[in-house]
Amino acid sequence: MATTSRLGAWQPTTLEDRIDRMESLSAVRQLPSRYALALDSRDMDTLVGLFVPDVRVGRDATGREALKRWFVEVMSVPRTSVHMTANHVIDFDDADHAHGIVYCHDELERPLTGEWELGKLQYWDRYERVDGEWYFARRRFLRWYLVDALRRPGPGAGVNDNDEPLTTDQLPEAFDTWAPFWEQGRAEATSEPPGS
Repeated sequence: MATTSRLGAWQPTTLEDRIDRMESLSAVRQLPSRYALALDSRDMDTLVGLFVPDVRVGRDATGREALKRWFVEVMSVPRTSVHMTANHVIDFDDADHAHGIVYCHDELERPLTGEWELGKLQYWDRYERVDGEWYFARRRFLRWYLVDALRRPGPGAGVNDNDEPLTTDQLPEAFDTWAPFWEQGRAEATSEPPGS
């Protein structure tokens, strides 16, 4: 039975492969930060350059030009955006493919409504190395909430409740471990805390 490490299924066996995985880990960790900077500065060419050349956009389009058109549409709604990323977990599937999750706190200025929205989300990513460079192969975002700064967030607040072109799945319900925890966890719970 094959074992997996905390860095994923790919187990490098040579020193060269181990060094390659360390370098790859560093390169992949750069992607979300560069994405946030390009997004917030509206540098669309740099932004789409972080994705594989044949990136899929929606159901019918592919390529960076199609992705650029989509980002221009989406990022024309808020005037200002601030994306702060953290908690980047990366698992390597093999030497040239990985997947990961990135937490993000985002803020969006809405001039039409006079609101400044605050939100929490995650990106569920697929990464691929092409010609020696690491890229996003796919980037899917899921959200806990998005509310005006003067409003207290509740579960699902502000998620998919407007006409914007960007919709998402709801956290924490999207985690495949969420429902089983609540279905089985309560039955197994004890009244004493761990270590008592």
